[in-house]
Amino acid sequence: MLGTLVNLVVYLIVAGVIVGLLLYLVRISPVPEPWKGWLWFLVMAIAVLIVIYALLSLLGGGVGGIALPHFK
Repeated sequence: MLGTLVNLVVYLIVAGVIVGLLLYLVRISPVPEPWKGWLWFLVMAIAVLIVIYALLSLLGGGVGGIALPHFK
């Protein structure tokens, strides 16, 4: 169980770094403001879905068709 929690924490840290880099790229991009807000929202929505999937896979649930690691 401890190994599963360590894997989950590492997975969420890596996902957080990737989401942070995507948000940074959205912030510095030359995209006009209405689209920039929608891009920021899209990145955050995907990040929330990744966190929900990781927590569900920790409980043994989750969606089997998505190519994310399954924690046991």
